[in-house]
Amino acid sequence: MKHITNSIGLEFASIPAGEFKMGSMEGDEDERPIHAVTISEDFHLGCYPVTQRQYEKLMGENLSTFRGLNYPVERVSWNDANEFCRRLSESTAERDAGRIYRLPTEAEWEYACRGGAETRYCFGDDPSALGDFGWFKQNAEETTHAVGEKKPNEWDLHDMHGNVWEWCHDWLGNYSPELAIDPQGPESGTRRIFRGGSWRDDSDDCTSSFRLRLPPSSRYCLLGFRVHLQHRK
Repeated sequence: MKHITNSIGLEFASIPAGEFKMGSMEGDEDERPIHAVTISEDFHLGCYPVTQRQYEKLMGENLSTFRGLNYPVERVSWNDANEFCRRLSESTAERDAGRIYRLPTEAEWEYACRGGAETRYCFGDDPSALGDFGWFKQNAEETTHAVGEKKPNEWDLHDMHGNVWEWCHDWLGNYSPELAIDPQGPESGTRRIFRGGSWRDDSDDCTSSFRLRLPPSSRYCLLGFRVHLQHRK
């Protein structure tokens, strides 16, 4: 499918609506129970984590530890990432194009990461293949890497496993066994979810279902984000 590229060079892949099984019985307790989730509308998600070039162009600063214009921006808090989305949505070029940006929900993130797969990773269950798809503890050499150097999943999304953790919209909440339609997470909380694993993590932390959480003001060299795009109605 044709990608969308916006005014600051963010490239987006089209993600089809559908249903999937969210969570895992093999991971931590907070990945359970496995439950059905419906994503009711098509959406677009960044093909890559937001890079330092893109972040600095919009925000005018770059606090990243590992420097490189095409490296993922890190040391961004959830608050920083949310502000990036707000400013991008309000920019003249993006308003004129009818586009609105936000962080993906946790369900959207996992659905997109899986790319239609029901396995632990987008490519299967065997972690020995992870090095083809992501940067993690065993191959990253203690640093982030330029985005897009590893294979994408079936929906043309790169770096969903490893490189940097990615903030999601949701506050931390427990899963319910009932069918969920476009879940948004709890209405309030103290910690926001992030997904995907990083350059410092083992393969078990880089699965499609693994969840972590921190206060929204937290900044670490493991933490970045990617962006959800929707069109104004």
